[in-house]
Amino acid sequence: MSDEGGNNGGAGGDDLSGLSGFFFYVFIVHPATAWILRPGRFERKKSILYAIGFLALLAAVKTGMEMQAKGPNHYHLLNVNRNSSPLDIKRAYKKLSLQLHPDKNPNDPNASAKFDRVKKAYDVLMDMEFREVYNKFGQEGINSNKRFDETQFFIQLGVFYVTWGIMAYVLTLGNRSGLARQWTFTGLIVMLVLEITIMTSQGNPFPSWFLPQNTEYEAVWLMHTLFPAFMNGCRSIGGYLYVDLEAQTRQLLVALQEQNKDILLVLRDVQIGVQNIQANGGGGGGGGGGRLATAGAAPVGGMMRATPTGKIRELQDRLHASNSTVQQAVTQLKPEKSNSNFGFYAMILGYVAFSYIFNS
Repeated sequence: MSDEGGNNGGAGGDDLSGLSGFFFYVFIVHPATAWILRPGRFERKKSILYAIGFLALLAAVKTGMEMQAKGPNHYHLLNVNRNSSPLDIKRAYKKLSLQLHPDKNPNDPNASAKFDRVKKAYDVLMDMEFREVYNKFGQEGINSNKRFDETQFFIQLGVFYVTWGIMAYVLTLGNRSGLARQWTFTGLIVMLVLEITIMTSQGNPFPSWFLPQNTEYEAVWLMHTLFPAFMNGCRSIGGYLYVDLEAQTRQLLVALQEQNKDILLVLRDVQIGVQNIQANGGGGGGGGGGRLATAGAAPVGGMMRATPTGKIRELQDRLHASNSTVQQAVTQLKPEKSNSNFGFYAMILGYVAFSYIFNS
């Protein structure tokens, strides 16, 4: 990437670098994080810590390489900060121009290019209008003579965040991604508020101690660059922490159904045993005892006393009714169908087309 090239400042921050970063996180980083978070691979707390550490390290390395490829900004190049006065900038330029002048460095083949970059940085920062454009939109804004237009800014902002909102929604479809969707959209809203605050503020929106040599453009670029890592981290960790209550309920109902079946089998064996005893006249009560049992119930004090066989049949009927109820509940709790990949791949193609159209 060329010096200070890349995506436009503010909301127009999508470019081919952002597209490649999106694919990198979706198709490489997300599967790798899912491998770390696979159940049983590590302890629960360690898995989460390892995944967060992996994502943070990868995002830091990738962002650092992109920043290094962009090269130092004008403030770093002249070793001044955002609040430096024109006099401070002039002094810094004179000092560097003496050091980097091609006549002073005849053995350095890049001396002329270095001197030109310093001269270019000096010309931009000494012009207050150019300096404001550079802070908001980077070198790309200087090259295109861009100026802050509120209407255009909010249109670009809407396109950018609606696009990312659709992608985040598609990538977090399903009950399993509910927590990830909540985290992702919270981060998207926070980023939107910060970007509006940064880009619409008059003057320097940052404290003097906060990244004194970086611009508003770079702050917005950094948020846009880190958001894919944040979103895919939310997807991985949110999916890992998800608890499928319907699946657990289904398992409990199936276990209860199996238990009812076992109890019914035991009761059937008991009933057969009782009937055999009754048929053989067991219990030492003679024929009267057998007639009492087979009758099903006998009057005692004007009330009916249930026989063992009658009680067993009553218990069986209740268990059959309970089993039917459990079976109906299990049938109603259908497993969640996996989402079709059609929407995912359509979103990918749409994002590619969007990037080429709006950055051509």
